[in-house]
Amino acid sequence: MSSPKAKEKKLWGGRFAAGTAASVEAFTASIEIDARLYRHDIMGSIAHAKMLAKQRIIPAREAQKIVRGLKIIQTEIERGIFPFSPTDEDIHMNIERRLTEKIGAAGGMLHTARSRNDQVALDMRLFLREEVRLIIEAVKSLQRELAGTAKRHIDVIMPGYTHLQRAQPVLLAHHLLAYFDMFDRDRQRLVDCLGRINVLPLGSGALAGTTFPIDRAHVAKLLGFPRVSKNSIDAVSDRDFLLEFVAASSILFVHLSRLAEEWVLWSSQEFSFIELPDGYCTGSSMMPQKKNPDVPELIRAKTGRVFGHLQALLTIMKGLPLAYNRDLQEDKTPLFDTVDTVKASLQMMREIVQGVKVKRERMLAAAQDGFMNATDLADYLVQRGVPFRSAHEIAGRVVQYCIGRGQRIAELALNELKRFSSKIEKDVYRYLSVEAVVGRRRALGGTARSNVLRRLKELRV
Repeated sequence: MSSPKAKEKKLWGGRFAAGTAASVEAFTASIEIDARLYRHDIMGSIAHAKMLAKQRIIPAREAQKIVRGLKIIQTEIERGIFPFSPTDEDIHMNIERRLTEKIGAAGGMLHTARSRNDQVALDMRLFLREEVRLIIEAVKSLQRELAGTAKRHIDVIMPGYTHLQRAQPVLLAHHLLAYFDMFDRDRQRLVDCLGRINVLPLGSGALAGTTFPIDRAHVAKLLGFPRVSKNSIDAVSDRDFLLEFVAASSILFVHLSRLAEEWVLWSSQEFSFIELPDGYCTGSSMMPQKKNPDVPELIRAKTGRVFGHLQALLTIMKGLPLAYNRDLQEDKTPLFDTVDTVKASLQMMREIVQGVKVKRERMLAAAQDGFMNATDLADYLVQRGVPFRSAHEIAGRVVQYCIGRGQRIAELALNELKRFSSKIEKDVYRYLSVEAVVGRRRALGGTARSNVLRRLKELRV
């Protein structure tokens, strides 16, 4: 069993008679995880130091030393020569200790009117604000690729599916733009989330605010925050913005996973609708003929990872009393991994969409089978006065007749079709080709070529 060490000089250690146990040092240290917040921590500290000098809480000369020292520390970290210490627990304490080593007693002034509680809340918001903006751009880039692929294949017809059964023919472009709209909702959610991330918590202290005459609006201006938090207790204990981001990321991954799943299916020999670029597939160690869609499979699998991070964060938060609790240290691993997973998966999917090869003849052949023009036969009868339910039944009997003979509806002679309804005339054949079936669906949101072209024009792709 580890025993407490001799007392070390912690920055918060004045209250303690004995040092921290070695096992506790190891258990509570987070520097290996939160070191990536160094830029945001230094950015926030520089703004805080400038505000302290402006308010004459610390001398301007000392604030200048602090700012210079912090910039030197940032250079050390980026050059890989910063002496990180796990005994300093986290990135905030590592930077503060190094600052004091660099500039002396002035380094100890930086933490005036600030707590690690509002400091870490600030760092997390600065970090996530930056990353969400990058993710929004990555979503838009994937959308552009989807729309561009749709435009290049505007005349490709494929089967549309319900229950994974061939249902009605649609344009491939229409299908791809369905994902465009899904990702557009994801983009909107992230933009909306960004508004709630972009709130300054610094100045809330540990939980009750501070007695110093700080200027929070000035700090907000320096850091580009349009709003300042209104309640100090909420500001230090709020992680809703993390939950909201990971929830939005989970929905985003639902869409990424659905697209990945379809492309795994479509690239199989059973479908053979597309060929994925070689650089995003792998072979088999045993079977020379294999071309495995590993990248979309991994995107599909990483969905569970992001879902798990949402569950982890919800579980961390669901029972915490106000205000700050050390449990919140555990928010960074799920957040950071979600950010990294979302960015990497969006990039991979964009590259796959960019490189995909569409097998238009195979798609068209599949669209011509499966009696997907049966609804149009029923619609034809309705236009000639037959009630829809009766027309539906007639079209169903025609399909059954074709199955028995191994024929398509359009291959039946007119006299055969008239056995089912005297309302059928020779103009029926104009309704039964896949091109006609697609082209007549001109209602807003339908798959008609004119609709899809109009939508692409709206998107300016």
